[in-house]
Amino acid sequence: MSTPFAYAKRLGAVLAYIDDNLEGDLSVNALSRVANFSAFHFHRQFSGFVGVPVSRYVQLMRLRRAAHRLAACSDHPILQAALDAGFESPEAFARAFRRAFGMTPSAFRKAPNWQVWNAVFSIPHFSRTIIMQVRIVQFSEVRVAALHHCGPAARVDESVRRFIDWRKQSGQSPVASSRSFGIPYGNPDTTPDQDFRFAICGEIHEPVAPNAFGVGEIVIPGGRCVVVRHVGSPDHIGETIYPIYRDWLPSSGEELRDEPLFFHYLSVYPETPLDQWQTDVYVPLQ
Repeated sequence: MSTPFAYAKRLGAVLAYIDDNLEGDLSVNALSRVANFSAFHFHRQFSGFVGVPVSRYVQLMRLRRAAHRLAACSDHPILQAALDAGFESPEAFARAFRRAFGMTPSAFRKAPNWQVWNAVFSIPHFSRTIIMQVRIVQFSEVRVAALHHCGPAARVDESVRRFIDWRKQSGQSPVASSRSFGIPYGNPDTTPDQDFRFAICGEIHEPVAPNAFGVGEIVIPGGRCVVVRHVGSPDHIGETIYPIYRDWLPSSGEELRDEPLFFHYLSVYPETPLDQWQTDVYVPLQ
């Protein structure tokens, strides 16, 4: 069996499992076990393959079944449709249904709009292929000073400024001669704000001295990685990350290592405008 077909078969099994178990446990942990993938990377693998995050896909499939039942069975209670779709109340169900279909469940039951139905469930599965310049490298372990940001991804810049202040005051990781890294511990597109973590890192060659900035020390493990260069603002780095999982990985013959991807920042702001920034994205491989 070819690797692309095997990869597609594993994720296809997840889609079939979701369809057959809409009232069951469709958590990331459960679905990653069905796919035989690491839960750590499953969000991006699923999103890259299907085109939408797994939680959104699950909700859409539950809403689709609810809409079908409401249209086909005039006596099917809206409360039951809400519970079957995984909502705790008819009000939450009605809000999600209205966002998806542009009308309330009761209005859809009276006059189903199948044109909207088809538009809502047009999922960009395998819709396009991105040609990427990829390299597979042997990354050498590196010691880094790290400030761990905890909270909304939109506020990472505040932690970055704090880390820059530490670099300037400590002199232990000078920007001019030390590499700069970032490590997202989770996907900001799917991780709740309160759970998102991101490590802002600078290369060091001596232990981090005690400090009031909250900067500690970690090691970025060595090993094989696929590397893709992102050009432009890091705010749009997802446009480079997702094609790795969607387009390159299925046909590569490679398997992911259970370590977070990480960024190597090659440019310094404001010396380099953000639209000209270069960032190497490293995805660890087995």
